[in-house]
Amino acid sequence: MLKRYINRASPALAILAVSACAFLPTSGPSRNQVQTGAGAGIQIVDVNDGVARRLLESHASRLLSDALSGTPGNSDVVGAGDVLEVFIWEAPPATLFSLSTASSAPSVGTPSSVANPSVVPSNAATLPAQTIASDGTIYVPFAGNTLVTGKSLREIEAEITRKLRGRAHEPQVLVRLIANNTAYVTVVGDVNNSVRMPLTPRGEHLLDALAVAGGTKNPVEKMTLQVTRGDGVYSLPLETVIRDPRQNIPLRAGDVVTALFQPLSFTALGATGKSDEINFEARGISLAQALARAGGLIDNRSNAEGVFIFRFESKQTLGFSADVPATPDGRVPVIYRVDLKDPRSFFVAQSFPMENKDVLYIANAPGSELQKFLNLLLSTIYPIDRVITLSK
Repeated sequence: MLKRYINRASPALAILAVSACAFLPTSGPSRNQVQTGAGAGIQIVDVNDGVARRLLESHASRLLSDALSGTPGNSDVVGAGDVLEVFIWEAPPATLFSLSTASSAPSVGTPSSVANPSVVPSNAATLPAQTIASDGTIYVPFAGNTLVTGKSLREIEAEITRKLRGRAHEPQVLVRLIANNTAYVTVVGDVNNSVRMPLTPRGEHLLDALAVAGGTKNPVEKMTLQVTRGDGVYSLPLETVIRDPRQNIPLRAGDVVTALFQPLSFTALGATGKSDEINFEARGISLAQALARAGGLIDNRSNAEGVFIFRFESKQTLGFSADVPATPDGRVPVIYRVDLKDPRSFFVAQSFPMENKDVLYIANAPGSELQKFLNLLLSTIYPIDRVITLSK
């Protein structure tokens, strides 16, 4: 009796199966629904080697060695606010700068605190330490106001010597920088100690500044270093700077080094082994790595032809025309489509770059919806069949 009922109902069941699939629970749209329901404002792009290469070129971080190449700035050049100390001595007989006319009290930083006090003869006249005035000058007796800003210590010595020549007896001048208040680099961000690092003639580099600041608060692979120089702002993952010595660029006065904690992530949804928000390193990961971290595709559910990456992309990235609808900030909603049934796509997946806030979606296979319906149907019919069998 049950078999006769099923045979008569088979056509109706087939129609019901097709229509019921639309009402069954699902993890998201099917492959066809994504493609047909995207809308006119959403661009669907098939991922191939050419697309992956263009994305790599447009999304790659500009190397610091290219953007900020060159030698270290001259930290020996002084500016307004720096503190200088001047030593002057004359060949005997001294006429202007004898010990009786110079300050007998030790000034700040000399001679006891000078790094190498033996350089300064005992009969040298030590002038009191002076802060360079806002007009860029210091005062030297018998030489008057002397412009020093923008000059190196050697140039300042030569200028003072020139002014004293003919007045002092064979004058010799030594100038020391006591306090460096202008040639420095500021280090801020997610570091253990925000500092202002003075630059020295040795030439400090990017990682020197990070070391002076006590290192970063977070793991290296999650940090990005940003260098602000003038009107330009440049950034690179810290891990890249460590791995490539060329990116450990020399710093210049006025640079601002910012350590940024950037926990990048993408969201995996659909027929994946793990639907979750998944973090990745600042240097970035490929689509192949993203699929692996998401647990891959579920064999009995996923559609290998329906792998999609949802992303907001700038118009310039893939050369979208000017009339393509965009968000107020000039970004275009794009769905990248990948067919993993094509063996070539696995090579492309190794170079396709994932971006922060991407959504990786794996569509269900068409057969999985039918399987859901059959399971539901059998779970309904089996108890009826069981009741009829027991009633006989």
